[in-house]
Amino acid sequence: MNAKLPRLAAALAAVMVLLYFALPSPEAATPAPQAQPDYFAFVPSMAGTAPDGAARQDAAERLVVDEELGYLFEYYLAGLGERKLAAVRAEIERELDRRLRPIPSGAAKRLLDNYLAYKRALADLERGLPKTTDMAAGARARLEAMQQLRLKHFTPEQIAGLFGAADNYAADTIARLEISGDRKLSDAERKDKLAALDGKLPPALREQRDAPTRVLRLEESVQQARAQGAGEHDVYRLRAAALSPEAASRLAEVDREEADWQRRIAQYQAGRRQLPDAAAGAEGDGSARQALRNSLFSPEEQRRLGAYE
Repeated sequence: MNAKLPRLAAALAAVMVLLYFALPSPEAATPAPQAQPDYFAFVPSMAGTAPDGAARQDAAERLVVDEELGYLFEYYLAGLGERKLAAVRAEIERELDRRLRPIPSGAAKRLLDNYLAYKRALADLERGLPKTTDMAAGARARLEAMQQLRLKHFTPEQIAGLFGAADNYAADTIARLEISGDRKLSDAERKDKLAALDGKLPPALREQRDAPTRVLRLEESVQQARAQGAGEHDVYRLRAAALSPEAASRLAEVDREEADWQRRIAQYQAGRRQLPDAAAGAEGDGSARQALRNSLFSPEEQRRLGAYE
């Protein structure tokens, strides 16, 4: 995954999270396929994913220290709890060796040592932060404390590469919180201050901030177009023009999955209504109703059926 955080792909994911995944169509009334283990996944929760981020070197074989390298570290660190830290570190180092030549790989491993030390110190720091009900003040105190802590573990160049973009985004967000929470400001003054922040945004940060709203507006346009009789090809062209052909294809697939899920939910609810009262009740979970569930949903999907019971 090449997405930056937050970035356009994350915005697309946010829209997709509003939808549910689905498997085969219920019209066939065939059992949903059971999820097969991904024997190549580092931990079970990463099954079906690819490592986020990147590890790169320049023409002189110097390590490129940027936010993508941090994303790569964090991808594997998310496996803590399922694997020990030593195993996580070893897997990151193997990934670095696969992606980099020996000299930049060695530099990346030394940076990883500092990164892990920083993460441990960060956990201690956050436990010691004073409690506050002022969200903006608390967020600013945390950001400033993190920035001071980084000076003990990284060079200024490494800090700028790993954390610069995220810090800029956080600082802008905190400034907006402070303006929104300032009761001394009139509505007009607040609007002017927020507009001034908008004017200071770098193009990349403006793109990141605008992306979620743009995608949501696009999906509203899609719904309106469908209400007016637009077909799936029209919807694809609308999305492709606003985003990209690849994003339009992904959203079309989500639409198909959601439609399949909703059809299976409707079939499940209709099947439940046809069961005898005893079988449909709680005591029937192990017999007729469970058999109906098994015919339509995988075990993982069945965990989500509570909202439809």
